[in-house]
Amino acid sequence: MILYCKISTICFYWRTYIKFENYISDLFQYNRLMPSKCILILLDGLGDRAYVNLGGKTPLQAAETPNLDRLARLGGNGLFHGKRQGLALPSENAHFALFGYRQEEFPGRGILEALGAGIPVRPDDVAFLAHFVSVAEKNNTLILRKDRPKATTEEIDQILKGITIHKADGLKVYFVQTHGLDGVVLMKGGASPHVTDSDPLQEGMPFIEIQPLDSNREDLKAQTTSRILKEFLRDCYSRLKCHQVNLKRQMEKKFPINALATHRPGRLKKVDHFYQRWGLRGLSISSGLIFWGLSTFLGIEFLKQHDSLDPDKDLADRIRLALSNVRDFDFIHVHTKTPDSAAHTKNPRLKRDVIESLDRGLGSVLNTLLEDPELLLVITSDHSTPSAGPLIHSGEPVPITIVGQGIRRDDVERFDEINCAGGALGFVTGSDFMPMILDFLDRAKLRGLMDTPEDQAYWPGHRTPFSLE
Repeated sequence: MILYCKISTICFYWRTYIKFENYISDLFQYNRLMPSKCILILLDGLGDRAYVNLGGKTPLQAAETPNLDRLARLGGNGLFHGKRQGLALPSENAHFALFGYRQEEFPGRGILEALGAGIPVRPDDVAFLAHFVSVAEKNNTLILRKDRPKATTEEIDQILKGITIHKADGLKVYFVQTHGLDGVVLMKGGASPHVTDSDPLQEGMPFIEIQPLDSNREDLKAQTTSRILKEFLRDCYSRLKCHQVNLKRQMEKKFPINALATHRPGRLKKVDHFYQRWGLRGLSISSGLIFWGLSTFLGIEFLKQHDSLDPDKDLADRIRLALSNVRDFDFIHVHTKTPDSAAHTKNPRLKRDVIESLDRGLGSVLNTLLEDPELLLVITSDHSTPSAGPLIHSGEPVPITIVGQGIRRDDVERFDEINCAGGALGFVTGSDFMPMILDFLDRAKLRGLMDTPEDQAYWPGHRTPFSLE
């Protein structure tokens, strides 16, 4: 009997100890339930419209995407738009919103392109996105005939030598090449970015008269900028229309390269760096001047990539690079431009094929991504790019999937614009995105807490320890 009581007592304490151990283990697991790092895989221009030649489906719906679909089944799904449905955002504005910045803080595409190309700029410089085109005179205006005519490197070099620096009223205007026929027009001396574009963006349409924006119509700087920029562009046309390269091209029945088109001017602004605003060390793994420039502007580190003819390998390599840097960064942006580029060919089937290629690339590294419990994996796009019609981008939202420990899972089976709409995330906007990421990383600050003098969005903040002095 005594032995039985002793055994019962030992069993009781053992069960109590096991329960305590399980409690401690559960508590530890609770404290580590959510991931601590985020990898954002952004498939640029992924969203689209439905096409008859794809059976009434979008290219994403028509594509075979077993790996994207697997992620949709493992996570929470929804739709994303940088601002609001119906607005056609360019990549730079959509990314700016995605990274948690307001549109009034946006400095303009031209200045970001200059930063991405490593062109030195001062706070009062204005940079215009610019490229060479072919135009014809009609009714005392210029008609866009061909955007970026095909040209040899030698022809481009000769054309560049044919334009000169323009100086007037204290402003200095000149073109800086970034690649091929593209570059930026820099205005130094205190110009204004508040003027209209000259580029009509559609062949057969006349160039646009450069004018101050309505909000700055009485601004002397905007008036002067409009006038001097027009003088520069008119001078470029005057010099190029009789250039020996163009005389030869016309004899060969080729489009002359005889004008510069400008749009989306910008000037530097002061903004919080990404780490200061969100408390996360950011890294972008991307190709393209605009993303390198945006990273420079926001204080996000970046690794320059270059696109090959093998998009699935490019994406897989970038994801592997992200995994190798995940110890040093909290938020890693992995970007591919290929769905957007395919859509701009206005061939829905090509875009479908590119999406399938990217899915294969994702599949080659997916198991490694899913093995790490510390990773929050986000798959989405920046905007929709229609594979037919006149629009450059369109305003429909794009699918988003988030996978990681602790993330609510829904019943969505396919990653596309229709199925993801029924997911648990609902409709996510640009202003929602970074707070949502902080929340899923257990970094969301309880509203009303003030652990720093500045009301930061993240927790814990960079606190000052209490001093007894």
